[in-house]
This record gives sequence, structure tokens and C-alpha cells, in this order.
Amino acid sequence: MTEPAAPLIVLVEDEEHLAQGLLFNLQAEGYRVHHESDGDAALGYLLAPKTTPEEHIAAILLDGMLPGADGFTIVRTLREAHHYTPVLMLTARSRPEEVLEGIEAGADDYLAKPFDLNILLVRLKSLLRRTAWQNAATPETPPPAIADQTDEYAFNHRTIRFDTLELIAPNRITHLTLMEADLLRYLTEREGQIVSRSAILEDVWRVHEDTDTRAIDNFIVRLRRYIEDDPADPQHLITVRGIGYRFLANP
Repeated sequence: MTEPAAPLIVLVEDEEHLAQGLLFNLQAEGYRVHHESDGDAALGYLLAPKTTPEEHIAAILLDGMLPGADGFTIVRTLREAHHYTPVLMLTARSRPEEVLEGIEAGADDYLAKPFDLNILLVRLKSLLRRTAWQNAATPETPPPAIADQTDEYAFNHRTIRFDTLELIAPNRITHLTLMEADLLRYLTEREGQIVSRSAILEDVWRVHEDTDTRAIDNFIVRLRRYIEDDPADPQHLITVRGIGYRFLANP
């Protein structure tokens, strides 16, 4: 019986020294790796039809700043085309706004440069594990539970599946990014409480720098499209002027 091919990781990184080091270590971990150093070429490869199991992309390691299309444009274009391959963004530590831009574009996780290789490998394995759970999930065989966390949250005829990164609403299933799911979990666990923008940045997305916290408002607008009957008149995800937000399951 033929064994399945090792997971295919697409590395999009234009810093030659960093790219070569990542290629070596990823291959040493048993992954297959496809490398692109130009954003336009990477986008063409990622959007091209994949017709065999060996061509299936398991995850993308994506630098934010690239020649051609930048990483944020790439991930935004993928999500708009309904490509939900997990994306781990590599951002510049000196630019915390890159983190927010990556989150808003639809990245699943981020890692600031310079980073520890072991941390990157752990983050990558986490993304691949979540994808495996999602692909394996059926009504008869639910995916493994995340330890010490609730896997579902139901409100207003909607159910958030944190294990499979899905928001199930009448006549629609929305695929969530890992960061979207993490924020929804954070808010629902604090139902009724006022949550500040700075708390979201620090507790959910691990952004500790002095950042313009209003930059997350556009991200909240997108979440409202998922969970509100009328996003223009939100009843569940409420803005608390000058502070942050409050989630109400039963307004």
C-alpha cells in the first residue's frame, strides 16, 4: 500500500539566507517544500488548479513584504477566491501594524522576525493539526476536543465550531481563520463584559507594542458580517465608545 505523500508547505520568502535555512529545516522535519521569492509568482502558483493529492498544499509560510504582490495582498486574494489553506504570516517585529494587516487580510497566525525556529515548527504543526481535525470532522466522528476549552458556542441560530473553524448559520457555513476563531472565543467567554481594544491585541493576538488600537475596527466589521442579522445595526457585537467591545448572546 502506497504511503501518503508528506505535507507540502509553500514558503514565500525573498530573503535568500532565511529562505535557504527554512528550506533545509523544513525538509529535515519531513515536509515537502515549494519555495517562491516573488509575490506575483507565488500568487500564480497558489491559485493554479491542483489536480492530484501530491499537489495539495498543506500550509503557507508567507512573508509580509515581498517583491511583486506583498504577503497581505496574497492572503487577501486567496480568501476572496475561497482558498482556506492555513497561512502563517512572517512579519517585521518593528512594524506591529503588519500583524493587524495580516489578521485583517485573513492570516491564521503570525510570527515576528527574528523568530526561533522551534517556535515556527510548533506553530506550523498546530495549523496542520487543526486542518486535519477539520477535514476529519463528520457528524458521526467529531474531531478531537481541544483540552480545557469548549468546542462549540451557540447563539442566535448560529453555532461557532472552534475545533473545525466554522461558523454555522442558517443556509450558510463560514470558514473562520484561526485568529477569527480565537477572537470569537475570547469574546464569547467574556459574554456581557466590556473588552478593551488593547486587551484584544495583547491577549488574543500577542501584539504588545504601542499600536493604534483603532486599527482592529475593520476586523470587527468583518466579524459582524458573520454573526449579525443586520451588520449595520449590531445586536451581539457592540462597540463601547472609547473603550472597546461587548459581546451579548441575548441582547
